[in-house]
Amino acid sequence: MQKLPFPAALAATLFLLLLLLLHPALAEIKSLKITSDARPMILFEKFGFTHTGHVTISVSSVSVVSSLSRPDPSRLGFFLLSEESLIQVLIELQQQSEQSQPFCVLDSHYINPLFTFRDLSPPPNTSFSQSYPVTAPNEYSLFFSNCAPESRVTMDVRTEVYNLDGGIKDYLSAGLTHLPSLFFLFSVVYFGFLGFWIYICLTNRRSVHRIHLLMCGLILMKALNLICAAEDKHYVKVTGTPHGWDILFYIFQFIRVVLLFTVIVLIGTGWSFLKPFLQEKEKKVLMIVIPLQVLANVASVVIGETGPFIKDWVTWNQVFLLVDIICCCAIIFPIVWSIRSLRETSKTDGKAARNLAKLTLFRQFYIVVIGYLYFTRIVVFALKTIAAYKYQWVSNAAEEIASLAFYMVMFYMFRPVEKNEYFALDDEEEEAAEIALRDEEFEL
Repeated sequence: MQKLPFPAALAATLFLLLLLLLHPALAEIKSLKITSDARPMILFEKFGFTHTGHVTISVSSVSVVSSLSRPDPSRLGFFLLSEESLIQVLIELQQQSEQSQPFCVLDSHYINPLFTFRDLSPPPNTSFSQSYPVTAPNEYSLFFSNCAPESRVTMDVRTEVYNLDGGIKDYLSAGLTHLPSLFFLFSVVYFGFLGFWIYICLTNRRSVHRIHLLMCGLILMKALNLICAAEDKHYVKVTGTPHGWDILFYIFQFIRVVLLFTVIVLIGTGWSFLKPFLQEKEKKVLMIVIPLQVLANVASVVIGETGPFIKDWVTWNQVFLLVDIICCCAIIFPIVWSIRSLRETSKTDGKAARNLAKLTLFRQFYIVVIGYLYFTRIVVFALKTIAAYKYQWVSNAAEEIASLAFYMVMFYMFRPVEKNEYFALDDEEEEAAEIALRDEEFEL
């Protein structure tokens, strides 16, 4: 019996752990083709099952090519694995390594085996189809394991993973089944927000600047993005496929993200309401951020529409994370530049109170942006990691609440009003403002 050598088994199992932590695309009915693949582990799905869960797998056109002897078909197969059982598998791996024995995950007592290639119909059909009930509620990952050394697998795979709710198939994971309602609720809130913002702009027309029109477009894109997300998840929930709503979702997400970073950069520079133009270094920030956001959205589409079964899926995750970090850092610079510029200007123009108000505004905006980026990147990820699989929707709710709070604070701070308290101060406040400007509290 051929087994996977220990170094390969260790690498495969650690890679398995990495995939589980990345939270891959969930659910849906998926049909894919594996071509000449030598990976020892392939992750297909990660899904939260209730006590009525089912997983259906169909494989066809299967062929295994090995440079060694003919592979043992029992060394290739599909299985389910929970995150709790993964720890036990790692312990088994360690014990086998101490005894200098080879290890194959298909031999583990902690996996839920589904079938091996021994169950395939004889050539030339080489196919298999079976539905399996999941009787122990938990979050499971569907894996294919290849423990045959020096072998490559080619096959067509169709997976269908769902829970039964009153006899009706629910293709969303147990922790995500509330997402359609959640996204729809927030889309209604943003449409109401849009109407209120338009009302403010119309009642203060003389104070409306170009940045306020971009902010209006940002709210519209956010609302449309959420309504498409709600429809996307709804159709996946009831049919297993998004029926084209995923395309609209990615289009509006792309426009919304580019607009969001652009608005933050432009507000940070003071464009249109403090000055009518951008400096050269500020233009360079936009020229860096916008193309990077295009790349980030391409990575997002690849991550969302494929899954960990493609060979470069982890790489695309790394690209998305790296680009997102670069963009988050880049949009901070214009705010810092504006604060420093206002401090320098306050020493020469004799308008201490006015500059103090602007410094206060930009310092507050700096703190708000940092808080928003920290919460949506760090805290939300922590919630996704530590929350029980039944409460995965909580991280989505937290992210949307934080985003709504950020939008409301940003829009309130830079709203179009004729007598904004930040920019219209009495002359008697000059002396107090000059003292405050000499204070180091505005140093970053």
